[in-house]
Amino acid sequence: MLAAIPTPIGTFRVSSEQTASPLLLARARGMLPGIALSALVAGTAVAAAPLIGRLVPIPAMVIALLIGIALNPLARRALFLPGIAFCLKVLLRWAVALLGLRIALGEIAALGLATALLVVISMALTVAAGFLFARAFDQRPAYGALAGAATAVCGASATLATAIVLPDYKGKEADIAFVVVAVNALSTVAMVLYPLLCAALGFDAQLTGVMLGATIHDVAQVVGAGYAVSEPVGNTAVIVKLFRVFLLFPVVLVIGVMFARRSVARDAARIPFPMFALVFVALCVLNSIAMAIGSVAPVFALIKAPLIEASTWGLLIAIGALGLGTSLPAIAALGWRHVATVTGTTLVILVVVTAGLIIVL
Repeated sequence: MLAAIPTPIGTFRVSSEQTASPLLLARARGMLPGIALSALVAGTAVAAAPLIGRLVPIPAMVIALLIGIALNPLARRALFLPGIAFCLKVLLRWAVALLGLRIALGEIAALGLATALLVVISMALTVAAGFLFARAFDQRPAYGALAGAATAVCGASATLATAIVLPDYKGKEADIAFVVVAVNALSTVAMVLYPLLCAALGFDAQLTGVMLGATIHDVAQVVGAGYAVSEPVGNTAVIVKLFRVFLLFPVVLVIGVMFARRSVARDAARIPFPMFALVFVALCVLNSIAMAIGSVAPVFALIKAPLIEASTWGLLIAIGALGLGTSLPAIAALGWRHVATVTGTTLVILVVVTAGLIIVL
């Protein structure tokens, strides 16, 4: 398609391809300030994490969120908004998808059917509990979805992934930020208390590993709790936790379908498929196959390492952007109901898994 452009010596025509390139460059330039600010927040969080960790075990992801929230007055300027939106809508999806490279299906299969069923049932009940608690405390169903998914799957990463398929609403950013902070706090408490509970219940190394991996929200706290007990416990806990991360795909898909049906009329229903979740599963399968082939594994490992690093930084930058878009007064306005919902889902997964281990395993 040609566009007419007047000049002092007449009119000439240029193709749409010629005009599209400057538009794309202009959009890219417009996003750079917000992306740069989000990346600066992420980098500062990574640098500060070891120092803060000497006092309080707070992961870099939560530090990035808190720094971003502190800089929210600066980030409200129109200069930063396009880049922040890009981080939350595009970068976040790719970062979550690349998490699939961390998971090998063979390790998950080694858990056994009974353990897998217990994990699946406890996760399903936890997500359902999120909706029930939200309804009981007169909150939005979307907040129940965030709390349930964060508790059932993998804390902050699951919160961000679930937020992608939820409809926009007033206060959404504050809800997401609150869940990320609350789940991290509860995970830290669980990291200390759950090993003591396992010891009190007389669980052996295998059961303790399953218990810790199936109930603690964040991967970092699972690692800390498991290996603090012993290496066998830590190994089992991490594998169980990775199985929960693998189930991020069906959890996000189901939640997306539920809210799509809520938001559109039946005769015009279009359920948006979360492609990032499909890529997540595809990369899980690719990782499992490639690492099992001796001649391919070394080359694939070289490719995989930087992609995993890119996923980590993508999540950090995205959560920094989330903090930049979140108002501290909006979080402060959240009441005890928000705390009760996340605490309730945490207790549900703990009780279900503990009961299952005692009765079944």
